[in-house]
Amino acid sequence: MILLVIGVFFRFVNLDKKVYWADEVYSSLRISGYMRSEMDEQLRNGRLISIEDLRKYQFPNSEKTTIDTIKGLALEESQVVPLYFVIVRFWVDWFGNSVAVTRSFSAFISLLTFPCLYWLCQELFKSSLIGWIAMALVAVSPVHVLYAQEARAYSLWIVAILLSSASLLRAMRLQTNVNWFIYAATLSLGFYSQLFFSFVALAQGIYVVTIERFKLSKTSVSYLLSSIAGFMTFVPWIWIIIINPTPEGVNWTNTKQTLFESTTRWAGIISRAFIDLGISPSDSGEVKIALIPCILMVLILIIYSIYVLCRRTPKEVWLFVLTLIGSVGLPLMMLDFIFQKRYGTTRYLLPSILGLELAVAYLFTIKITSISSKIWKAKLWSLVIFLVIMSGLISSMLSSQAQMWWNKMPELNQEYPQVAQIITEADKPLLISDAYTTNIQVIGHLVDQNVEFQLVDKNQLPKITNGFSDIFLFMPSDFLKAGVEKVYNSKLQQINELLWKVTKST
Repeated sequence: MILLVIGVFFRFVNLDKKVYWADEVYSSLRISGYMRSEMDEQLRNGRLISIEDLRKYQFPNSEKTTIDTIKGLALEESQVVPLYFVIVRFWVDWFGNSVAVTRSFSAFISLLTFPCLYWLCQELFKSSLIGWIAMALVAVSPVHVLYAQEARAYSLWIVAILLSSASLLRAMRLQTNVNWFIYAATLSLGFYSQLFFSFVALAQGIYVVTIERFKLSKTSVSYLLSSIAGFMTFVPWIWIIIINPTPEGVNWTNTKQTLFESTTRWAGIISRAFIDLGISPSDSGEVKIALIPCILMVLILIIYSIYVLCRRTPKEVWLFVLTLIGSVGLPLMMLDFIFQKRYGTTRYLLPSILGLELAVAYLFTIKITSISSKIWKAKLWSLVIFLVIMSGLISSMLSSQAQMWWNKMPELNQEYPQVAQIITEADKPLLISDAYTTNIQVIGHLVDQNVEFQLVDKNQLPKITNGFSDIFLFMPSDFLKAGVEKVYNSKLQQINELLWKVTKST
């Protein structure tokens, strides 16, 4: 109970402290109902704009409706399903326009993880103790806390996974039409929460078919009808994806990786379920090497947990956990290692992480309830459980106090807070940029109201007016830098990799 309370606290503390990065800016753009093309057309025309002009495209307003939110996703990001954005639009309408309110929906919905996880453990293990230990692990799990504070659909997806899993097991146990209908409804919820839920649904199908020994039994028929019903509700969005594909939305997966890089990346992703010190690709090699012993111990614990689970539980139990672990993890791992790319990422592997946490919860329950004549074994496992819980608590505490964490891609975004501070300290600053509008929106969430902006398209120069105490160029192209220097007889002083200050030539 204490760990649950602490977990709830970590999910809501400092909700507005971390940088509101590009993915969250896109979430707010969808919530506002505007499309990116509209935002670019209305902002990137060289006129002076204020913070309020930027925020028009970050929060709901009377000009756009829920239909516009769905339309924007369908036309510009069809690979992103709409349920989360529709709900958050109403949430922000009710509770107010702010970063904390927008993120608070993810934190709130993540609280449903606990009863859903307990229900799943009851259906799967028939044990309330395993349910409590699983809830304790997830309460302080760094990756769960992290995504509970992000304005994206990951918390909703976790709840959908747990609901569909528990409802499937209940339907198989009770064999009533009502329970199979509930399972079909949870499938629909999952499909519209995250596109990768399709892998989870497929894994559940493999589980049912295997348990029923590939026979057309009553359970198999009921499952088939329920899954078809759930899938049919998703057909309209599948049609949208087919007629309006947006492959540019996943261009980041084209990053090439060596076999060693893929191996270390996957080890780090898996270990984040229990320990996360914020290590990112931008950190030094010495820091990464220092973390290797911790990652190895976590991997050993996970492997042993799966071994004990498979040895001591019936097929109906261990097969379910294994299919959940492999649902998304196995196909993405194969893609990573075969094509040497970066398909596997922590946010897409949440179903696999849930499966691993179920295995570890089972192991801990077995060890603390076993009657062993060897005292040292009992003390050893008490120490292991203590260390796992403390690693989660420490990781969550560090994350809650940080402005930038690894999931915000610090290798690209770590200078944003510094840039915002420099601009805000000026009396009447003007920020000029031809960078992507989403980058400007990130800065817009960090600076004060006194900052004005002038945005232009590539290969265009702004008409700079007088009356500003300081003029800055943010992420300028070579054309913009050279043009400002020449046309306005100015010199540029580089402050950091993202920011230049314009000074008059003498």
